[in-house]
Amino acid sequence: MFEFRVSAVCAKTGARAGVLSTPHGDVKTPVFMPVGTAAAVKAMTPDELEEVGAEIILGNAYHLYLRPGADVVAEAGGLHSFMSWRLPILTDSGGFQVFSLAALGKVSDDGVSCRSHVDGAALFMSPEWAMETQGLLGSDIAMCFDQCSPYPCSHDEAERGVERTTLWAARSMAAWEKRRDKQALFGIVQGSVFPDLRMRSALEIAERGFVGHGIGGLSVGEPHDKMYEMLSLLNGVLPEDKPRYLMGVGYPPNIVEAVALGVDMFDCVLPTRDGRTGTLFTPSGRINIKGKRYERDFTPVDPECDCYLCRNFTRAYLRHLYKSGEILSARLCTMHNLRFTIRLAEQAREAITAGEFPEFRRRFHERFHDER
Repeated sequence: MFEFRVSAVCAKTGARAGVLSTPHGDVKTPVFMPVGTAAAVKAMTPDELEEVGAEIILGNAYHLYLRPGADVVAEAGGLHSFMSWRLPILTDSGGFQVFSLAALGKVSDDGVSCRSHVDGAALFMSPEWAMETQGLLGSDIAMCFDQCSPYPCSHDEAERGVERTTLWAARSMAAWEKRRDKQALFGIVQGSVFPDLRMRSALEIAERGFVGHGIGGLSVGEPHDKMYEMLSLLNGVLPEDKPRYLMGVGYPPNIVEAVALGVDMFDCVLPTRDGRTGTLFTPSGRINIKGKRYERDFTPVDPECDCYLCRNFTRAYLRHLYKSGEILSARLCTMHNLRFTIRLAEQAREAITAGEFPEFRRRFHERFHDER
């Protein structure tokens, strides 16, 4: 039920085009996955997500466990039925919350004792909890419970995170075995920006035979060149016949460079969050639609884009909506940013398949410069 096939590889960079098969359909890679933390991608309906080209989306085990409850989702027939989404779903284990909610809890080898950010109730998260919760949610792809180190951190702190991530990976796999035929499980590589720890983590995780591999602990504040250094290192270590998922990365230049370094899958809240605040992605970089310069700009946001916003409305109208506090502004901007990011992955795939990825990469970086 789960298979990953690499269909083309760029001879100069190692960028890959492939297909990941799941019970709810095939996913063509490279792919960008919109984030639906609480069983909804903000401001978007499932039909609209399909219209912008989404082939797979994310849910979050921690948030759905708290609201409405994983048992409620299971009673509804699983996450697909609950949110009326017919295509594949990947769920994050809640491991990132170990990082983001560190001030609210205590981490040990057993798991994480913390307080809910919703109501302060006591909560214990562990690999077994993460697998049980994701099993109830019924996602196509589950992620191991892991510990993400902050940036910056000491080598010793990052090493403890690697050790705990490996320990929790073994326990996650043991708890997941009963769902092997229904749900794929990805291991996660940690190690911050330390090459020796990244290498160690990759080797320890890869040897366990996961269906795919997440790359965590990047895009948490480190310089972009450090991210690329770690990805370049992992490109030579992670199995070539399994998908590689760079977790939490959605800034367009990062996507293009990570594809060049062998990454297949991406997710991030950036396109939707930027959209809600009036920042839009274009081939020339991000623009802030609130700017006075757009008051009488009657051109599309991106003449090259095929989304509903760019086919029907102007920058001046979108600025008017935002300044007027209209909800439609957030919806249209979100729709556009998701389409731009999904289409960027599609264009990278097309370039890889055609043997033209290096030229695609060069042209992209020549054009993309954020608005000052």
